[in-house]
Amino acid sequence: MCGICGVITFSDRPIDPGLVEEMTTTLRHRGPDGRGHFDGDYVALGHTRLSIIDLEGGSQPITNEDESVVVTFNGEIYNYSDLRKDLEDRGHRFRTRSDTEVLVHGYEEWGVDFVSRLNGIFAFAILDESRERLLLARDHLGVKPLYYYESASGLVFASEIKALLCDRRVPRQVDLEALGDLFTFRYVPSPKTLFLGI
Repeated sequence: MCGICGVITFSDRPIDPGLVEEMTTTLRHRGPDGRGHFDGDYVALGHTRLSIIDLEGGSQPITNEDESVVVTFNGEIYNYSDLRKDLEDRGHRFRTRSDTEVLVHGYEEWGVDFVSRLNGIFAFAILDESRERLLLARDHLGVKPLYYYESASGLVFASEIKALLCDRRVPRQVDLEALGDLFTFRYVPSPKTLFLGI
């Protein structure tokens, strides 16, 4: 279990440099083995790491060779060895033994469609600075959590809602329909949460 988080701004206002740090701190129980950040002009990413694969070299966020593509990742890619071999055969060079780096190179090689090649449980964010694109994805069963809040000024995402609440602009309003679902079904069906707008 790791923790991911991030902020993207849709305006010229800079991202508060302490926000992703605070969000990452709230997720430290998800990844006690390490922390990392990426700070761009309009996007900031955070990560807390629970070391499972490549204990020495798998610190995140991880970038491609020219640092134009950045990933923060929670999960496990079961077929990463096969994907890695295919990508190496196509000329990609890996710096780690981590399954995370397969995401960076897979995105470079196959674009957004690379997600359909993944076998695993995952939630991740890939920032492609050259295309000004942020891709958020999670496994089709939703095993790894990924919550977000979007407004006119930007988007904030994280592995847990409490990290989103570090951003004072995220409303703290109960979704009464979701609350009814909780009392009826004993869980809140996706895509709703107990917070309106998250």
